Formats: sequence, structure tokens, C-alpha cells
Amino acid sequence: VQLVESGGGLVQPGGSLKLSCAASEFMFSSYWMYWVRQAPGKGLEWISAIDPSGNPYYADSMKGRFTASRDNAKNTVYLQMNSLKPEDTAIYYCAADQTYQRSVRIREYDYWGQGTPVTVSS
Repeated sequence: VQLVESGGGLVQPGGSLKLSCAASEFMFSSYWMYWVRQAPGKGLEWISAIDPSGNPYYADSMKGRFTASRDNAKNTVYLQMNSLKPEDTAIYYCAADQTYQRSVRIREYDYWGQGTPVTVSS
């Protein structure tokens, strides 16, 4: 099983990035997909979930700036991030689970990616 994130990088404050997470070797269309991040020196922070039908759910602090979506035909989940702030600097991970999760513990998820770094700085 693989979850491979991409799309991270360096962006100026106020800018946008779109992260992707390509999944393989499991029944992607049946799984909830998640985005979780870890800022330098901090713990994991739950960002969003998207159910198998494509309905997104967000942490309150992420509403309005972040948009999760998925393409089941491509086995890929996305995170569109707008109006980025320096405090959004983190490693962004995608994860998969057959149930709804709000956990920030890796072991609670069936699958976990390797992460993609996002740096928001001028």
C-alpha cells in the first residue's frame, strides 16, 4: 500500500498551493481520506477528512482557506490551500481509514503517507 504526497514547496504569504496524494494497492474509493500536518516542533494537527463520496469535513481553524477533494477514478485526494500564512508551514501528510477519524495518532489510521513539506515565507 502506498500513499504518495506531492505539491509541497516554498510559497509566499498569501499564496496558494495544491497538494496531491496518490494512493495505490487498496480500495481507495471505499476509504475516508485525511490530511494531517505537523509544524516544526509541534504535534500533529488534523486538517480535513473527505468521505468516499467526496464530502469534505474540516477542522474549524481550516475552514474557508483549505479545500479537500478527491478523484476516485485517479485514486487521488487533493488539498487546495489558499491565503497561506507562515504558521501553515508544516509537513503535510495524507492518511486513509475505513472509518471517520479525528485522531492525531498515526496508529489510528490504516495507511499513512510520507509527507510533503510546505514552507510559507517571504
